[in-house]
Amino acid sequence: MKKIILLLFIAIIGFSCSGGKSVKISVKNDSAIDRENEIAEISMNSVIEMLGLSDTAQFVILDAQGKQLPYQLTYDGKLIFPVTVKANSSVEYTVQAGIPEKFDTITCGRQYPERVDDIAWENDKIAFRTYGPALQATGERAFGYDIWVKSVAEPVVEKRYEGELNPETKARISELKKTDPKAADELYKSVSYHVDHGNGLDCYKVGPTLGGGTAALMVNDTIVYPYCYKTFEVLDNGPLRFTVKLTYNPLIVNGDSVVETRLISLDAGSQLNKTVVTYDNLKETTPVVAGIVLHDPESSAQYKVSAEKGYVTYADPTDNPNNNNGTIFVGAILPTAKDAKAVYFEEKEKNDLRGGADGHVLAIADYTPGSELVYYWGAGWSKYGFDTIEDWNAYIDEEASLKSEPLTVSIIK
Repeated sequence: MKKIILLLFIAIIGFSCSGGKSVKISVKNDSAIDRENEIAEISMNSVIEMLGLSDTAQFVILDAQGKQLPYQLTYDGKLIFPVTVKANSSVEYTVQAGIPEKFDTITCGRQYPERVDDIAWENDKIAFRTYGPALQATGERAFGYDIWVKSVAEPVVEKRYEGELNPETKARISELKKTDPKAADELYKSVSYHVDHGNGLDCYKVGPTLGGGTAALMVNDTIVYPYCYKTFEVLDNGPLRFTVKLTYNPLIVNGDSVVETRLISLDAGSQLNKTVVTYDNLKETTPVVAGIVLHDPESSAQYKVSAEKGYVTYADPTDNPNNNNGTIFVGAILPTAKDAKAVYFEEKEKNDLRGGADGHVLAIADYTPGSELVYYWGAGWSKYGFDTIEDWNAYIDEEASLKSEPLTVSIIK
């Protein structure tokens, strides 16, 4: 009880020091689609100036019912928080001095140097992975984004790596292989993240392809495949947004040494990453693709393309469909797309260079030197929120529309 009284006293002092001020933030939805738990953002400096708070002062965000909302301050000076706004309407939120409640971390990630420099991240819907320099040094060819499906809202990636990489368990498996292969296999399956232990698994195959939505330049209709990232910097790490900056080794494009940089952000509640791509030292306008690998020779019935709305989707059968792993739905939205289509590999390229993959479904745009390419990519799972490819296509179609009608967030003066 004494602790509660002390916290209330601190909250009252903090509020009185700000002059009892509060700031009203209007969030307007001009689209014909309801927005539920979408992450809104506004300049933090503008809020601080209106409140008259110091940079270190604590504050709360309240909805119309006076309920506290989780929030996050991002690396680029934004205040972000979840909002729910009906179609063609607006909602007001209040920011004032106070002690924020403790909220769960929903979106997070990190580099895993213990697993050849993987960077893996997740939110309450889905998880992703990209590969690092230690993997490239082994000679393994894994170019694109990996997808880890999940069926629970809480974070799972850390525990999956702990189980898969536990040195004592790995040593025990090695010993059992010599004396009892069946027991070794059972022990491996009990800890492997390639097996669903009740929260999802890794059952997506990337290989030497664009995987689950990677962007790449294209010269003379040939994709210039990126390899693993060279350097990284985690800029945001929850509770609502994960952001990582990745820089890549130079690639020769039309005779020039071009360096790619990616800024990848995943928000709570979304199936899709926002990615901003730049190509330094590119001298001329060049086609760029956002691609999804095709893993089924009969896959023509399982993908959809829309050049008009700039998206591609695909229902991936998973890397071991006989294990009842469901279907992974993959999508990419490229708002500036001029074309969208499926492209299949010739037999030799398929078998010799692409690990048996059948091709890609591609959204294609032009990249102008000195500009930024903004696009979105991500996935869903048939065992967590999307029963059919039609459900997934409807989600991507709606998201493509919403990207052109962002929420309007402003301070009410």
